[in-house]
Amino acid sequence: MEYRLVVPCLLGLEGPIAAEARKLGFADAAAENGRVRFSGGAGAVARANIGLRMGERVLIEMGAFDAESFDALFEGARVLPWEALLPKNAAFPVTGHCLNSKLMSVPDCQRILKKAVAERMKSAFRQEWCPEDGPLYRIRFQLMKDRASLCVDTSGEPLYKRGYRRRRTAAPLRETLAAGLVNIAGYRGRGDFCDPFCGSGTIAIEAALAAMNRAPGLDREFAAMRWPGFDRKLWEEARAEAREREFHGDYRIFASDIDPEAVEIARENARRAGVGELVRFSVADAAGFRMGTERGTIVTNPPYGERLNDRKAAEGIYKAFGQAWRGLENWKLYLLSGHTEFERCFGAPADKKRKLYNGMLKCDLFMYL
Repeated sequence: MEYRLVVPCLLGLEGPIAAEARKLGFADAAAENGRVRFSGGAGAVARANIGLRMGERVLIEMGAFDAESFDALFEGARVLPWEALLPKNAAFPVTGHCLNSKLMSVPDCQRILKKAVAERMKSAFRQEWCPEDGPLYRIRFQLMKDRASLCVDTSGEPLYKRGYRRRRTAAPLRETLAAGLVNIAGYRGRGDFCDPFCGSGTIAIEAALAAMNRAPGLDREFAAMRWPGFDRKLWEEARAEAREREFHGDYRIFASDIDPEAVEIARENARRAGVGELVRFSVADAAGFRMGTERGTIVTNPPYGERLNDRKAAEGIYKAFGQAWRGLENWKLYLLSGHTEFERCFGAPADKKRKLYNGMLKCDLFMYL
């Protein structure tokens, strides 16, 4: 069976994810605002969950329709072929969000949609009630500008939960965003790579995984693995294909932080991710960064502070690192910051800037090329 697949993502990563999806074999992958769409069967669901680095989830879209009233929302959901995916005993909780629509009550929309799906399931399977004692199918809805999109989540835990980060520092960078920064920087294992504000090590770990071309979902479970019709053999085949695409080389990946505890946490996380031998961690102050290179890429996310005192401290960090940066040669710099005065504090305008979101926080990726 062919499905319409939707991969929601952090704003700013749509293009890189669409390109990544096409490399995984999804030729029709197309970027939209906050999501990427493509099509495929059960095997495609497995390959996408295991292989995508930057998406948040892999969803099966059941349908989309205009819904300016609760009646329209109910009828639009009721006519969709839920029985084609959900077995008669499926458990189907409903979650979602509303934005800029006439229907803005999430609990009311959940209730209406739950009732609509139940009515469809009872009619399709000729049963008086839905037992919901079987496998879990999470229904996710988005109601935006009076347009409803209804999907079923194949991933379960979001894709950024790789499983390697059991310990973390304050305000850690989401794994999918870290992978996006590495991708935008164009690092594929050649030349030197460094994160001088490594925190819990996420950027360096994602760089190592990208250099090896190791699929981020190799070692975790996904919701659809427990669904009838999604044979576990398909998942094993997808994992085997992903392993065959791996590279094994001598990579020069460095990560450092001024906090010894953060560096130890980063080392532990790298070991869990299977890249402990590829990343060279050290305790160091980024203000004293002096590493030489013939071809290097720095990707980093220094603290930028959301409270006033933190922002003042961040400005001092930017100034000191800017002075160190101007003494370097052959390094490209990709620095993520949400500080509105970053370039002034750093002491140099960026060659390019790109808008990204760190969760709900609007940021810029400052590129010094």
